[in-house]
Amino acid sequence: QVQLVESGGGLVQAGDSLRLSCSASGGTIAEYPMAWSRQAPGKDREIVVGISWSGGVTHYAAGLKGRFTISRNNAQNTVYLQMNSLTPADTAVYYCAARTLGADFNLDPNLYDVWGQGTQVTVSS
Repeated sequence: QVQLVESGGGLVQAGDSLRLSCSASGGTIAEYPMAWSRQAPGKDREIVVGISWSGGVTHYAAGLKGRFTISRNNAQNTVYLQMNSLTPADTAVYYCAARTLGADFNLDPNLYDVWGQGTQVTVSS
């Protein structure tokens, strides 16, 4: 089964940018919808953005399109999340996820069945 590993998190200041990467091994992600999710302390995990297998369709959580951009490189088995104008409200553990059991996708975390271990993003004010 495919395994996902996130990287690129860290401690930044408000207004800064970060680029997260999700590298897959053990199989190709080229046929799977992918997503980035986050979980802040004391809050439920939420999907922030999903992307179709081809990269041609994306779904963003409300208020994030324009600041966050998802992309994928299937040849490199990698998905990216570019985050700009970060605020303390973006502080969370960010997870990469794959939906291996279907081609349709949305912002429901229950659709995704393979998850990475997460990378911490901390934004200071």
